[in-house]
Amino acid sequence: MAGADILGIGMMTAVGVGAAQTATSVHAGIARLTESSIHNRSFNPIVMSTMPDEELPPLEESLDRIAGLTSRQVRMLRLAGPALAEAVADVGGVADVPLLLAVPEPLPERADPAGPKFLEHLAKQSGVAFQVAASRMFPNGRAAGFLALAEALALLEGGTAPRVLVGGVDSYLDLYLLATLDAEARVLAEGVMDGFAPGEGAAFLLLGPRGGPGGRAIARVIAAATGVETGHRYSEEPYRGDGLAATFQAVFATRGAADEQVTSVLAGLNGENFGAKEWGTAYMRSKEHFVDDIALEHPVDCFGDAGAALGPLLVGLGAIGIQKGYLREPCLAWCSSDREERGAALLRGASS
Repeated sequence: MAGADILGIGMMTAVGVGAAQTATSVHAGIARLTESSIHNRSFNPIVMSTMPDEELPPLEESLDRIAGLTSRQVRMLRLAGPALAEAVADVGGVADVPLLLAVPEPLPERADPAGPKFLEHLAKQSGVAFQVAASRMFPNGRAAGFLALAEALALLEGGTAPRVLVGGVDSYLDLYLLATLDAEARVLAEGVMDGFAPGEGAAFLLLGPRGGPGGRAIARVIAAATGVETGHRYSEEPYRGDGLAATFQAVFATRGAADEQVTSVLAGLNGENFGAKEWGTAYMRSKEHFVDDIALEHPVDCFGDAGAALGPLLVGLGAIGIQKGYLREPCLAWCSSDREERGAALLRGASS
């Protein structure tokens, strides 16, 4: 059976402790983008969106004794722990459930930001006993959550797993990362015309087979697809927007999605012109699958660019919006990574 039911959602963002508060804040247009204490190379404060430290749980005691954890890894664990626990709070045990986790893209000549033990550390930090041995990470940035989602749908359809957790976590609160982006004139500050507000966050989705016994569905994923943009930001190839366009086309070519007319779009736009041009290309090449009066929303305006957490955040926000009735269905969510990966998913209500 194609697609999957969304059985649980958990979030942590700058505008909400938990999925309900985050969704309510985004729906109301509440934004938390402020000048930070970190300055760019022109000595102007960088505009960021981060959670107040007091809203995050402390690092689990055994993890606090581990030497070598970076400040970014600690931050991501503190963000992800409560979001993962929230996603599974109402469904009982998940010892047989693998986690497919989106994490940041590594910088050139730098180590993987999450590290090889991140999944084990997350199980301790969250108190959630998911199936670590069958879990894996996707170090692909913004679109990584859709790579994980597409694999989760394949696992469910093939009967390989009874349920699957899909999540993402990231934080730009890292001085080396910010300095690298600032050198490229990409971080928002006074005088920067084409930059984004670095943010952070975590989001998790518990998925089960359509109509399965795993619990009461919040919404359902009809289709998910991924693509590759050869002319990405750091490529020497010409940039044409082909990757996202092909991703949209793959979504609509999926069984059960060919006749859908998208009415709402949750876009991974972060304020940089690069993404806006790509969206225009992808939309025009699949225009027949969109109604004329689509509602286009970009939640990054509220909580900043959440990096690898953005894909699961958008899917979760879409599911909640459809369930609550303020987001028209079907809803298309999409993201593009800084490098080649692209991803999208189509959502409908649980009873549609």
